[in-house]
Amino acid sequence: MTREHTDTQLSGTEYEQFRQRLEALSGILLGDGKEYLVVSRLRKIMRDKGLPSLTELMYCMERDRQFQSVVVDAMTTNETLWLRDGHPFEILSKHIYPALAEQGSPIRIWSSACSTGQEPYSIKLTELDFRQQSGQRLPAVSILATDLSDTALEAAKQGRYPWMAIRRGMPEIALNKYFEKTGEDEWCVGPELRAGIDFRNFNLNDSYTRLGNFDVIFCRNVLIYFSSERKREILQKMHAALKPGGFLILGASEALSGLANEFEMISCNPGIMYRKK
Repeated sequence: MTREHTDTQLSGTEYEQFRQRLEALSGILLGDGKEYLVVSRLRKIMRDKGLPSLTELMYCMERDRQFQSVVVDAMTTNETLWLRDGHPFEILSKHIYPALAEQGSPIRIWSSACSTGQEPYSIKLTELDFRQQSGQRLPAVSILATDLSDTALEAAKQGRYPWMAIRRGMPEIALNKYFEKTGEDEWCVGPELRAGIDFRNFNLNDSYTRLGNFDVIFCRNVLIYFSSERKREILQKMHAALKPGGFLILGASEALSGLANEFEMISCNPGIMYRKK
């Protein structure tokens, strides 16, 4: 950005146009007063591209779909950690896996906003621990891990993490068992933890038809970035993508609104899960 744009606030009109464009492309709804976020996340892109204003950036986005993806990627939050919040993985181990073990057919799980991979790998880690400790026979489990960010997905596929990322929730016993130290400050996900995970780029605003149906959907800490209307649309599509009796896991600060006829809320003490009616 020019000094005018980097050192001062964006104009109201410019910010509003960008906010509408970003929501149309990704579903992400920037709130009022978030101009500083746009400036901080796009400053380097605009400087490297030689763009003098946010208006010029939007023109460039219209002409170049690859650049459009770069901008959306920069505006996407990819903050995550291993076994995040704890409760969802306890629910998976203590309630969902035992219920699904009885069905006999292969299990499909969708990590719908997988970021840099910690969530799907944590789901796999929970599966491996369940198989070893429960004594129950669990059918084959496949995990679809999707995200809008190509950068985050590439990091997830690589499965290589520095110590600062590893230390955020990864139990030492699991680190020693399922990771390989591949550098002075790098640990790589091992083959057992990778097995059965398919990473794909996917926009939650698109049709879910080609994804198939799932026994479990994790949709955590992403709905908070959408408008109420778009959030409801996404949840309705997820309801359709779940198999009868399938389970939905939301983030700790997220809840269903106006969908009581579609889902049954189940308190697991601790934590909550939703089951398709």
